[in-house]
Amino acid sequence: MVKVIMNEKEISRALTRLAHEIIERYKGIENLVLVGIETRGVPLANRLGAKIGEIEGVIPVEAINIEAYRDDAEGTAAPVAKSDVDLTGKKVILVDDVLYTGRTTRAALDACVDLGRPAEIALAVLVDRGHREFPIKADFVGKNIPTAKEEEVKVSLNEIDGADEVLIK
Repeated sequence: MVKVIMNEKEISRALTRLAHEIIERYKGIENLVLVGIETRGVPLANRLGAKIGEIEGVIPVEAINIEAYRDDAEGTAAPVAKSDVDLTGKKVILVDDVLYTGRTTRAALDACVDLGRPAEIALAVLVDRGHREFPIKADFVGKNIPTAKEEEVKVSLNEIDGADEVLIK
């Protein structure tokens, strides 16, 4: 059985709320940068950046590829974050679609550190579904969705999938 958890309007409202929460927490956007975790974190970071831009002003948005940092990655190549940005001294907000075990976030933290020494790193996710394997907690959450481990949470975004929705399968 497939159940729609969030539709296009609900995703947009969640991102608007997250934008306001970020601005309030940091008392503006000074020295702040959004870093989208490839793949679906990137369009979410861009949307979040646009919403923050409407409210407070332009904020830098970057993308990060964390494949080489994953603990399930094959190969022995030394990880090198794929980005030209220097995060030294920045307040970084990692953006991703779903927080599940925490392994992707752990890999993204390692990649960020390879791009400089951020002043701080926070995490914003569209969906937190629980079941952590690492002690990681999102600072900004669009929606908490309690799930069973055997369920799958699928986020579809217009930029990648041609539709905006969050499903549980």
